[in-house]
Amino acid sequence: MAVNWKKFALFACVPVLLMALSGPGRVLPADSAVEMTVDRPPLVALTFDDGPRSSTTGPLLDGLALREAPATFFLVGSRIPGNEDLVRRMAAEGHQIGIHTFDHVELKGLSRRDFDLQVGKTRALIANLLGDGNYWLRPPYGLIDKRAEDWCGGPIILWSVDPEDWRDSDVDRIVAAVVEHVSDGDIILLHDLFPSSAQAALRIVDALLAKGYCFVTVEQLMEERGVSPEAGGRYRKIN
Repeated sequence: MAVNWKKFALFACVPVLLMALSGPGRVLPADSAVEMTVDRPPLVALTFDDGPRSSTTGPLLDGLALREAPATFFLVGSRIPGNEDLVRRMAAEGHQIGIHTFDHVELKGLSRRDFDLQVGKTRALIANLLGDGNYWLRPPYGLIDKRAEDWCGGPIILWSVDPEDWRDSDVDRIVAAVVEHVSDGDIILLHDLFPSSAQAALRIVDALLAKGYCFVTVEQLMEERGVSPEAGGRYRKIN
């Protein structure tokens, strides 16, 4: 069953924020805080590149399910065979699925044939598992040229918070690099290839929930902020 993030915002985010705001001996006004939080809570989109990988993506999905936190996964097509059940599980549990090319290659300078082998082939693999849908693109390294923009057939999802979790396995550093810099509407970049990144992601979710944030997919973030995704448009942060 897909996660209903609005229900999650009401029953999970609001109580956490109320506890943080009220504290011992403090009483909130009858309407203001609750109404403001439900109508427009601070939202953030957690995104993962380079998977799926059974040893890390599976436990990550377990942790996200416990926290009812939807995320967006940009998949490398060559890693889908053998991990089909993980991809189906992502969709069944309310996560958004996107494309990160077939071989994790830079999209700048590709011919149309090579672009189709990287993006079209991955889209077809996902569609064969999940059915036709809007499988948005995240270009490896965030690099893309005008021709690839014209060919992609959907929005290009970049990011606004990057803890460079590939650089080392220091979970504390990764968590701090996100929690200390995140703000409403951010798109966070992580990678579900690394055990340290999966561990950090769940700590990030816990920390931001305690601050009153709610987690949504990139598509939900656009919808809630009234942004219409445009083919070839680049999106880093949604306010």
